[in-house]
Amino acid sequence: MSAALSPLIAATAQWLTRAYPSGSGAMDTALAEMQARQAVTVAAWLRYPTAMDAALVTVAGPGGSARLDWITGADGTATAAGLADDAWRTWVDEVVASWAACLLSTPRLAAAAVTALAAGEHANGSPVEFRRLVAPDERDRRAAALLRHPDLLGPVAELHRAQLLDRLEPRSASAA
Repeated sequence: MSAALSPLIAATAQWLTRAYPSGSGAMDTALAEMQARQAVTVAAWLRYPTAMDAALVTVAGPGGSARLDWITGADGTATAAGLADDAWRTWVDEVVASWAACLLSTPRLAAAAVTALAAGEHANGSPVEFRRLVAPDERDRRAAALLRHPDLLGPVAELHRAQLLDRLEPRSASAA
């Protein structure tokens, strides 16, 4: 994984797991976090396919979670005392969160996205496994029921779905 994207991936995955929490228990929480992180990693690698892209977003900053918080109803929940605790939110990337929501809620897109990464710079020619994203078992699905629910993820997924489709299927997206 590109080290430059690590803060963006960590913050965006954290945002997803806070917005769509897992079931009860430590194991469910861990399984949901792994699925969110895999989806965000795939989305980030697609969004920033080269080391230069990753370096540029590190310099410019990804934009933060304000719009996502507003869409999910989480805006205004930070208190003055908690602002320092929410500094990670500045590293959330709205497009990456939207693409990850698409991948989590649409298995066909998840498979296509992982396939698209195979020749990419981030994989470095090595096979990278995203099993919990593309082939979750029953325990994974139960643990991330909210995180994978198409209706709940819909408002976030729809923000940038067209761009993801264009990235994965450029000819069919522009013809549609």
